[in-house]
Amino acid sequence: MSNPNKRASAARRAAEKKSIAKERVKAKAFAKTDKKRDAQKKYFKKKNIDTLEQNMYDSGNISSSRSKKQGKVEKAYKLVAAQEGVSNAQGKSMIDRGLVYVGNKKVMIARGELPLDTEFKIQRVEKTKPIFEDSDLIVVNKPAFVNSDEVERQFKGARLLHRLDRETSGVLMLVKNEEFREKAIRAFKNDEVYKEYVAWVEGVFTEEVIVDRPIITEKRHNKAYSKVSKQGKPARSEVYPLEVSGKKSKVKVIIHEGRTHQIRTHLRSIGFPVVGDELYGGSRFHRVMLHAKKVILLGRTFEAAEPKIFSHFSE
Repeated sequence: MSNPNKRASAARRAAEKKSIAKERVKAKAFAKTDKKRDAQKKYFKKKNIDTLEQNMYDSGNISSSRSKKQGKVEKAYKLVAAQEGVSNAQGKSMIDRGLVYVGNKKVMIARGELPLDTEFKIQRVEKTKPIFEDSDLIVVNKPAFVNSDEVERQFKGARLLHRLDRETSGVLMLVKNEEFREKAIRAFKNDEVYKEYVAWVEGVFTEEVIVDRPIITEKRHNKAYSKVSKQGKPARSEVYPLEVSGKKSKVKVIIHEGRTHQIRTHLRSIGFPVVGDELYGGSRFHRVMLHAKKVILLGRTFEAAEPKIFSHFSE
């Protein structure tokens, strides 16, 4: 009969081996799970693009010979939608708003074709913040890249009193009742509303200038485009120097009349286009550097703090 101690020792060793074997099996299982999870991440990351590519082949939009010679391409808005996991309409809207970049270059044409492996950077939009509200009106600090109509839809029962361009930030007013609206419109028409903007412009601007030149607005590619013209409507802008940084300057602009793209048009006409305003001769930047800082309407003063990006050239 064998020694009981030896039997017990053998049993312990067997148990330890079994335990170690189980741990190894678990470790392998975890490793397999991690590998599978990583593979799933890669799969889901590429799924939209792969599906999009297959749809292109199925629809005959791209041939195998073309893909080998030129690379696979697709419309930019569809690629953005695939990358961000949103609808094609939302992808197009991002590009139309000026939110989409490839590297440091803004994607300008939503239907332009780009390689399937293009990686986009998306500019995130700040929230619209009310800065004043009473029984007559709501005043907000509109962020850049938001249309005025979108702001109106956020505040049910209120109507836009005026508008700001999509990439222009700052004071935007909405009225709550018709009586106040009529008073405010009369004040605008009679040039009794103080409208002060700040802008960063190209060039060294050091002396005050009053630009009193009529402006005409026309449609170009279904978008508004304004220019100085004798056939235009009266428009006057007062431009004051605030700061010079390198070859760019910060200015204060007080406008009268308020024609479409008045500040952008007038500043271009004197050789100081707004930074980021490529439509009117400005250099490429993250946004059009124009901000509606202060409005005085019917004895009430409303002011919107400048966005942080406006300190960019001061640093």
